[in-house]
Amino acid sequence: MAISAYVFVECAAGMARDVAGKIADLEGVRSSHAITGPFDVIALVESPDVRTLGDFSVSKIQGIPGVIRTETNIIID
Repeated sequence: MAISAYVFVECAAGMARDVAGKIADLEGVRSSHAITGPFDVIALVESPDVRTLGDFSVSKIQGIPGVIRTETNIIID
């Protein structure tokens, strides 16, 4: 069973739109948007399991220039 999660991303100043676009291009990302509030980007992602989701967040999203930190929230229903 696939796992879906929202990944909230804090970005360096002025980088939200660029980061959202780069995240949108990653395999497994269903949507990615620059937003207002305490985080700058929100992405809806799908992964085959929790381990792969964690690896994706650390290696793919956190590796994008301008990303400061992420918070991943797994969807439970």
